[in-house]
Amino acid sequence: MAASLNEIRDRIASTKKTGQITKAMQMVSASKLTKSETNSKQFQIYASKIRELVTHIVAGQLTDVNSVEKLKQLNPMLVRRPVKRTAYIVITSDGGLVGNYNSSILKQMMTMLQEDHDSSNEYVMITIGGTGADFFNTRGIDIAYELRNLSDQPSFEEVRKIVNLTTSMFQNEVFDELYVCYNHHVNSLTSQFRVEKMLPISDLDPGEATEYEQEYIFEPSEEEILEELLPQYAESLIYGAIVDAKTAEHAAGMTAMQTASDNANNIINDLTTSYNRARQGAITQEITEIVGGAAALE
Repeated sequence: MAASLNEIRDRIASTKKTGQITKAMQMVSASKLTKSETNSKQFQIYASKIRELVTHIVAGQLTDVNSVEKLKQLNPMLVRRPVKRTAYIVITSDGGLVGNYNSSILKQMMTMLQEDHDSSNEYVMITIGGTGADFFNTRGIDIAYELRNLSDQPSFEEVRKIVNLTTSMFQNEVFDELYVCYNHHVNSLTSQFRVEKMLPISDLDPGEATEYEQEYIFEPSEEEILEELLPQYAESLIYGAIVDAKTAEHAAGMTAMQTASDNANNIINDLTTSYNRARQGAITQEITEIVGGAAALE
């Protein structure tokens, strides 16, 4: 019985240490989540402004040329080509301890690939995060480019290469459309798998264009400015998805560590109950032995 009590006591001590670690990791993830949410909100201001400007110029172009088809011919980023090959940017984490964050993305990605494509020649994979890269490599799926070890609060400089690469690949017709697949951050408890079409840029509605009392004066021409601005707009969309995915990752990590801490507390409570029962049983047995010994001496 003494050995059993010592074993239970050791398990309680080790579980308490584990709970302390998971609690600390939960607090770290919560801090990262707060920063990511702030960064995401700040970036949305920039994204909204650049979309407003692009839409305004596009509306002006439509007025000038009076033809959607002619506008699309002015810039390859707007051109809808026959789709021979599709590119997917898949955003996952580099490590674990984030619950089902990665598995939900990868499971739905495989389902989508099987349903939408007849062969691997019809798509190109680009991965952000080691988990996704390892997953696709293990299954023999070629990856055109992968980015690992992204920081917790990624700057645009960190992802500039992969963002520039994807936009240039589209312009060079390596693929004909680009989707970004990731978990969208809803709140600290919920994320939502999202597939967003980034290229070609087809969601600009000239009807959304803002009318200003003072018109812009463009130097050089609107066409040349649009040629520079559209890649930046596409890059901002991709970067925004990365920031959103990182926010969802931190939320998943916080939730996973909170669940682990709660489980550790439940185990400690159960072990404490077992320890008290075993200790009470040992005391009862000792009392019985003392009484029995005293009776034998009479």
